[in-house]
Amino acid sequence: MTDLFTEPDDATPLTPDERAGLKQTWIATRADLNIAEQDNIDAGAAWAFRNRRRDMLTVDFALRLHREMFGNVWEWAGTYRRTEKNIGIAPTRIGIETAQLIDDVRYWSDHATFEPDETAVRLHHRLVWVHPFPNGNGRHARMMADLLVQRLGNQPFSWGGQNLQDIGALRQAYVEALRRADQHDIGPLLEFARS
Repeated sequence: MTDLFTEPDDATPLTPDERAGLKQTWIATRADLNIAEQDNIDAGAAWAFRNRRRDMLTVDFALRLHREMFGNVWEWAGTYRRTEKNIGIAPTRIGIETAQLIDDVRYWSDHATFEPDETAVRLHHRLVWVHPFPNGNGRHARMMADLLVQRLGNQPFSWGGQNLQDIGALRQAYVEALRRADQHDIGPLLEFARS
């Protein structure tokens, strides 16, 4: 049996208090958790696509989307993290930085500062960089980017075309592209998003 909370080396570990937020008592293994989260993510995607007319460029929408994606599994879904992590900014800055990001993306969208793909990938990168939630940040940021790029008239991204939860070459390429974006080179992440 796999330890329920064993994470890939580059994933965000949960604190004991965050682990205690697990809602489903039937979850006993990592595989169980992955299934429960994926079912919830699918329901969150259905909610998001049913509500396409909503203004997605608000902090409230970003929080609600995370809650819709993870709220059946985690008590803390849709709330900002309160603990330091191996990635992300200080918890006290999350609200400010998230609001600033949403404002930036709205400006970029309204003024066609970047092509649609780049606008959405920049949203994704900054959300991952802020790391607003205890867990699920990459999946949430990818869905936000997919929703935005569709709203801007393009197809959703493929994000490598496979599951990024699994450790392997694809996940390594994704993490490396994120690290390059941290160094202000967005090209590899743009390329990965459409690969």
